[in-house]
Amino acid sequence: MAERSFKEEVEKLKLADGDEFHGEGILAVTKALLQSGVSYVAGYQGAPISHLMDVLADANDILEGLGVHFENSASEATAAATLAASVNYPLRGAVTFKSTVGTNVASDALANLASGGVTGGALVIIGEDYGEGSSIMQERVHAFAMKSQMWLIDPRPNLPSIVRAVETAFELSEISNTPVMMELRIRACHVYGRFKTKTNKRPEFGLKDALENPRRDLSRIAMPPMTYVHEKDKWEVRWPAAVKYIEDNRLNEFFDGEANDIGIVVQGGVYNTAIRALALNGLADAFGDSKVPIYVMNVTYPLVDREFIRFCQGKKAILIVEEGQPDYIEQNVNTILRRADIQTRVHGKDVLPMAGEYTGGVVREGIRKFIEKVRPDLLGPAAPVSEIAPVNERKDKAMAAVSDKVHGRPPAFCTGCPERPIFAAMKLVERDLGPHHVSADIGCHLFSIFPPFNIGATTMGYGLGAAGASALNVKAGKRAISMMGDGGFWHNGLTSGVGNAVFNKSDNVLIVVDNGYSAATGGQDIPSSFHPHHNRSTQNTIEKAVRGVGVNWVKTIDRTYDVALMRDTLKEALTTKEEGPKVIVAHSECMLNKQRRIRPLMKQAADRGERVVRERFGVDHDTCTGDHSCIRLSGCPSLTIAPNPDPLRREPVTKVINSCVGCGLCGEVSHAAVLCPSFYRASIVTNPTGWDRFKARFRAAVIGFFQRRIARKLQAA
Repeated sequence: MAERSFKEEVEKLKLADGDEFHGEGILAVTKALLQSGVSYVAGYQGAPISHLMDVLADANDILEGLGVHFENSASEATAAATLAASVNYPLRGAVTFKSTVGTNVASDALANLASGGVTGGALVIIGEDYGEGSSIMQERVHAFAMKSQMWLIDPRPNLPSIVRAVETAFELSEISNTPVMMELRIRACHVYGRFKTKTNKRPEFGLKDALENPRRDLSRIAMPPMTYVHEKDKWEVRWPAAVKYIEDNRLNEFFDGEANDIGIVVQGGVYNTAIRALALNGLADAFGDSKVPIYVMNVTYPLVDREFIRFCQGKKAILIVEEGQPDYIEQNVNTILRRADIQTRVHGKDVLPMAGEYTGGVVREGIRKFIEKVRPDLLGPAAPVSEIAPVNERKDKAMAAVSDKVHGRPPAFCTGCPERPIFAAMKLVERDLGPHHVSADIGCHLFSIFPPFNIGATTMGYGLGAAGASALNVKAGKRAISMMGDGGFWHNGLTSGVGNAVFNKSDNVLIVVDNGYSAATGGQDIPSSFHPHHNRSTQNTIEKAVRGVGVNWVKTIDRTYDVALMRDTLKEALTTKEEGPKVIVAHSECMLNKQRRIRPLMKQAADRGERVVRERFGVDHDTCTGDHSCIRLSGCPSLTIAPNPDPLRREPVTKVINSCVGCGLCGEVSHAAVLCPSFYRASIVTNPTGWDRFKARFRAAVIGFFQRRIARKLQAA
C-alpha cells in the first residue's frame, strides 16, 4: 500500500494530440513514456522517484491496454537487467531507481548493457538524491555515466523540457546503440506545469513479437574478444553518432545576453536555481531573460566540443555551475578549450563550493563573485552589496543564536511504529547481558542509531546488515547482532546475509523487522506483505524463506509490541548453546500504513452511524512518579511531560498527547521494565450503543462515589 494513490491523476495519461496536461513532473514522465511507444517499464522505488513507481502501479490498466509490461523489480539490479530485452530487439524499455545507491546495486547489469550496446531505446531514469535533503551518501551518477559510457541527460526542470528529454532519449539511444540515463532531482520530480500532449503509442514491435521471433547476436555479448570490439565501437561509432544527434536536434540550449564577453554554463537541472540567482543579483528578470549569455547542458555527458568552442569564442571568461564534486565538467571544458587554443578563462569551483547542494543562496553568492571578478560594472546599485555575509557565515550566526534555546531533533520513528519496541527490548537485554556489537541496515530501523536508543555501529547498504557482521563470526563469548528490514531482506539480504551466514556457519543473531511493506521507500508491497494483492504474489513468509536456505533456529514474534516476549526471545538467541545462525522475525504492520488503511474505513463506518472504537492510552498523574523511564525506553513522540498537579511535588509528570494511536508500547515497556503502573488504556467510542451509555453512566457513578468518599476523609483528617 503506497503512501499516496494516483488513481485519479493517472486518467490524465489518456490525453490525446493537442490536449493540455497539467500536473506533476512524475506524471509527465509517465505520459512521455507512453507517447514514446515504450514496450516495458521496470524499477525499484527510492527517493526521489518512489512516486514514479506508484504512478506506474496505479496506471497498470492503461499500460496493459497499450501492450506495455510493468514490473516492480526485486532490486535495482533486477530492473537494470530487464533492459536486456532491448539488446537484440527494437523494443523501447525504461527502468527507474534511486541514485547513487541504486546505480551501485545495478552496476553489473548496466556495465554489461553499455558494453554490448542496444538495438531498441534503453532509458534509465535516475532519481538524483543529492544535497541537504538526501538520505544517502553524497555522490553523483555522473561518474557512472563516464565509467560505462552511458549518455547522461539532465533536463531543465519544467514539464515541456522533461517530456522532450524522455522522447529524445529513446531516439538518442537507438541512433547511438547506447543506453541513456536521465537524472531527475527531487524538485524536478515534483515540479508542476503544463505541456501539449500527444496520443499514446502502442509499440510498433511488441514483446510478443520478440518471443515469436527470437534473435541472437554473438557480437553483443560481453565476452572476449567482443569486449575489445565494444570498447573501440564506443569511441569510433557510438560517441560520434550521439554527438551528431545532440547537435542536430539542439538538445542543449543557448540563451543570448547583452554581456557577450562573458557567459554562464549550467547543468539543465540547476537552470531554475541559476536564473533565480541571476535575478537576485539584478542580472535577470522574473521571466528568465538574462543579461549574461547562458549555455544550458540538457546533456551533461557527452560534452559537445563544437558547442563549447562556439559559445566561448570571443569571451574572456565563463562560469560553470556544476553541482557536486569532483568537478568533472569543469575539467573536461578546460581540456576542450585548451586543445582548441581558446584562452577563455574558466571559473567554477573557485567561486562556488566544491561540494554540497547548489541552493539559491549558494549560487547567488557564486555568481556575484564571478561577476565581481570579470564584469563588476554589471552589478548596479539595486543589486545586493558584496559586504553581505556569505551564506555559511549567516547560517553559523543563526545556529549560534538558537543553540542554547533549541535542542537538536534527530530523525525518529513514527508514532506507534512497531520497530520502536524491538529496540526498547534490546536496551532491556543490554541491562542484563551488557552491550553487543549491532550491525545496522538501511531502512526505518536505522533511526535506532539516534537517541533514545543509541543502537547500531555500522551500515553497509540495503539488506547488508547481516553481511556487515560476518567478520565478527568468532568464538568470543558474545554474539554480534545484526538488523535487517523486510524490504532489505527481499532486496538483497536473503542471499548476501542469511545464505552467507548459513554457508559460513555463522553463530550470530539476525533480527528481521517484518512490518509488511517496503516502509522506508513509501509503503510499497513486497513478497511478505500481509494483505493479498491483485497483481503481485504476497503473503510469502520470511520464516519459510529463511528455513529454505538452511537456518534451523528461527523464532517469529507476531506482535512486536510485546516487549517482554521480544526481550526474552532476544536473550535466548544470545545465550542458547545451539550453534549456527539465529534469526528472529519481528512481525507487526507498519503503523503509518495501517493508519492510512484503517482511518478511512473507520470514518466511513462512523459516517454510516456504526459503532467505532478507538483505543488511547493515558497516564494517571496521581500515580506517576516523574521518573520518565517510559520516555527514555520508548522515545514515543506522543509521550511528553506536563506540570505536576500535586503542589507538593516538583517533578513534571508524563503526559500522552492526542497523536497517540493506541499501540500500547508505553504500557508494555513499563511492564517489561518493571516500572510504575501509571498507564491506563481508554476506549473512545463513536456512535455508542445504549449499552455503552449505560456502562459509562454506571462507571461514572461508582468512581464518583469513591472519589467523594476519599475527599470527605481528607477533609475530616
